[in-house]
Amino acid sequence: MTMPDVCAPKSGVVLLDTRVHTPDHEHAVHLKLAEGLARLLGCPHVQPSQPPTASDGYYYLPTETLVDPKRQATLGICSEHDLFGGLVTYPYMATKAISHPLPAGASFPPGWTDAFARQASDALLRGYTVFSKADARNAAQLLLLDGPLRIKPVLACAGRGQQVVTTLDALEPLLAGMDEQELALWGLVLEEDLSEVQTFSVGQVRVAGQTCSYHGTQHLTHDHQGAEVYGGSDLVVVRGGYEALLQLPLEEHLRLAINQAIVYEQAAERHLPGFIASRRNYDIARGHNGQGHLRSGVLEQSWRLGGASTAELLALQAFADDPALQQVRASTHEVFGTPELPTDATLFYQGNDSELGQLSKFARIRDYDHSE
Repeated sequence: MTMPDVCAPKSGVVLLDTRVHTPDHEHAVHLKLAEGLARLLGCPHVQPSQPPTASDGYYYLPTETLVDPKRQATLGICSEHDLFGGLVTYPYMATKAISHPLPAGASFPPGWTDAFARQASDALLRGYTVFSKADARNAAQLLLLDGPLRIKPVLACAGRGQQVVTTLDALEPLLAGMDEQELALWGLVLEEDLSEVQTFSVGQVRVAGQTCSYHGTQHLTHDHQGAEVYGGSDLVVVRGGYEALLQLPLEEHLRLAINQAIVYEQAAERHLPGFIASRRNYDIARGHNGQGHLRSGVLEQSWRLGGASTAELLALQAFADDPALQQVRASTHEVFGTPELPTDATLFYQGNDSELGQLSKFARIRDYDHSE
């Protein structure tokens, strides 16, 4: 999918919050992102008093990957030029469930195809997706022959809810708490467990006729209870597509991660009917499996705004402001407390969040490179 030379002008940017509950700090960041996207697109950030329709000509910022292209078309979301995020046809396509094939003879939901996993096989860790408890037991039996496996609920983010099991008996308590109907709709991932893991991010954003691509890493911080949580991302962002990213001097494991993200994305574009995305982000893990072999593979995709999106926005704006700019380093930061902000920080949230306590969220951009 390529950007056309001219994108139709938009009448406004609308934040489309599709979640049951959005924390205060996230809602504040989403509003700031909507304002930034409006500046890029040369239109206002609007909050419609009536439900939007296709005739309004809006650009949307959804809080989640959207499902059902026919329904979204009533809002005017028909291509990647209409939203910052992604759109898929069936619920499971929005999750990490697409990342693995089914075990032999397993049940599956409407729209399922193993063709995605076959095409993307070189970019994946060993694992299975299942849509029933019986199939989960069968998949676990196969994977445990080679070592520990990781149980990954597909709707959880940032590794939450994941468990490592080494025996079939240890699987049963985890399955007992799962709802069969939810499992049949969304799926569950069972995957080889890795040790000594490094996780890389590879992504691309396409807004207002611009494309920029990046690789990066995530860092952790401690919340007010002392738990280790996401603390931000450091990105190297280039103007252009993945081919521009691959022109950088890269370590081999990083070059592999980028190529695996490309293979994964190409499989999605070919085998997920109705898939569109202007924001694409992939987490790639590198580590040792139960037999001690070094493995690398895409863990999951994010076709929606994410933790790195504030940095993505600043990079897009920098490229828009300076046509000669080819590369920047951008970062996001989530700090518990009230730190003294760097002079080059763009603040997206600072306050006493009702759930997390005192929190500051900001982004920075630096190391401008005009070399071609």
